[in-house]
Amino acid sequence: MKVSSEVLREQLGLIFRVWGMSSEFIEMTSRVMVDTDLHGIDSHGIGMLSVYNNWRKMGRIVFDAPITVVTDLPSLCLIDGGGGLGHPVGIQGMKIAITKAQETGLGMVSVRQSNHFGAAGYYARMALEHDLIGIAMTGTPGSAVVPTFGKKNMLGTNPIAFAAPTRRNPPFVLDMATSTIAIGKLAVAKRLGLPVKEGWALDEDGNPTTDPVVAREARKLTPLGGTRDLGSHKGYGLAAMVDILSSTLSGAGILCVTRDKGEEFNIGRVGHFFLALNPATIRGDDGFPDELDDLIDVLHATPPVRKDQSVLVAGDPEWEAFKIRTKKGVPVSEQLAREIKNVADEAGVEYLLKNWKKR
Repeated sequence: MKVSSEVLREQLGLIFRVWGMSSEFIEMTSRVMVDTDLHGIDSHGIGMLSVYNNWRKMGRIVFDAPITVVTDLPSLCLIDGGGGLGHPVGIQGMKIAITKAQETGLGMVSVRQSNHFGAAGYYARMALEHDLIGIAMTGTPGSAVVPTFGKKNMLGTNPIAFAAPTRRNPPFVLDMATSTIAIGKLAVAKRLGLPVKEGWALDEDGNPTTDPVVAREARKLTPLGGTRDLGSHKGYGLAAMVDILSSTLSGAGILCVTRDKGEEFNIGRVGHFFLALNPATIRGDDGFPDELDDLIDVLHATPPVRKDQSVLVAGDPEWEAFKIRTKKGVPVSEQLAREIKNVADEAGVEYLLKNWKKR
């Protein structure tokens, strides 16, 4: 079935209110989650609800956590998320980075004591409304990526998002995991009963697998590239870089390091990194969007291998998904609908998707 974004936001709001989240945090969190689904990133939107519910029951999320500014300098800031869900502190962090970039040309915000914050691309795109370049990165609450030549999961999927403003074309928005796929895609494959593609995941012994159940239970992903011959060492290096900027810089800690020291690592120790740049301040003119448009035009004009598949640039698929889903609704599989209903029933709130028919 396909469900309107308004209904999904309302459903999330009912559940989050019971969980103890403030009205302000409910609005921010539901906005990010549903916007993620609208852009076609089904692994990081409302599909995360049951995961958040499990973490809630484990006591690993503080839903009424205070957000505290620890360090505040003209271009730099450190924020403590208090162990809350990452969406509200992510929005606040990027807003501060944007303000600083407007004032000084550059704003960098580091966040510690946070949690999963959804899709990194949302926060990078926030800068576009102000004609700024936005960058967002995050560590993750679990280890999933196996280093090149290794067989144990040591790093997170550690995404990088980069957004740059245009004038004629849709903006350039790169949102990518530093693993071959995001861990959430294993859950999507398992939910739909589809095999995972070869080279995406490993089994418990470190051998390649296409079984979505085996892959989900093992939680062992290959670094971006898949194999050493195809450049997995580069994805491995990028994953480590994201952890350095998101987790080491903020003091959030990295799971594989704390685990090696025998220390406890709870989910509320996730770190984020946000950066906003003002091209006009750096260049001294407002020509950046026009020149980026020229680059995008040239890339789009690249002769394609197949006539039925034109050359795309980062952000094109998500923009198309947004246009379609805004009009027709967000696809919700039967399995996901059951998961949402189970969480709603457990929270004692109305299940709003019951009136939506398959179509």
